Amino acid sequence: MKLHWSPRSPFVRKVMIVLHETGLINRVECVRSVVAYAAKPNEDVMVDNPLGKIPTLVLDDGSALFDSRVICEYLDGLHGGAKLLPPSGPERLRHLRWQALGDGMTDIMLLWRNEQMRPQGPYDVLVSAFDRKLRASLAMLENEADALAQAQFGLGHIAIICAIGQLNFRFIDSGWQEAFPQLAKWHNEAASRQSVTATIAQDDPSPAVTGKSFDDSVSPIDFREARQ
Repeated sequence: MKLHWSPRSPFVRKVMIVLHETGLINRVECVRSVVAYAAKPNEDVMVDNPLGKIPTLVLDDGSALFDSRVICEYLDGLHGGAKLLPPSGPERLRHLRWQALGDGMTDIMLLWRNEQMRPQGPYDVLVSAFDRKLRASLAMLENEADALAQAQFGLGHIAIICAIGQLNFRFIDSGWQEAFPQLAKWHNEAASRQSVTATIAQDDPSPAVTGKSFDDSVSPIDFREARQ
């Protein structure tokens, strides 16, 4: 299998963590594929995914899967170990809900960074909304930190880990750990997993992206301010 991959994409990281957790990492060839919201679409990616997004997983028969949720669920069905997404019942719904929350937080942060690219500056109403929603999401996870710690590790945890990883990678001075200490405690423990340490986001040269890119700077945010 071939994975259109980037070392700095939080959604690619979800797939990579699943590959490590399921023991499938050696079955996938990672192909560095540069995509950016404010750049010309990558034609090589679009051959496999008309949306031009990563991650995109090309199967051995040449067909392709895209969207991290679809890819992760597919991979979870290829191994014989404990499933990262429970097959049914309340635990499945809990992981799906956590996954939706983690993915939604990541979407907000990516959109927030895109706003920083506007030559005329970001729209204040959007930045305010992003800030409010991200704080509220972190506050919800703070209240659910014990439930996260007690649940069997799975896809919901992975999505949240990747969202927090985006905070640590692109909003490095946010102070979220001080504002949400119980969530930070859970994350510190979860971050010790081999699959998580092996997939920490990092920058690399990207000659296909020219000019100022959303990958070139961090965005300002400070969660140490009054919590919503």
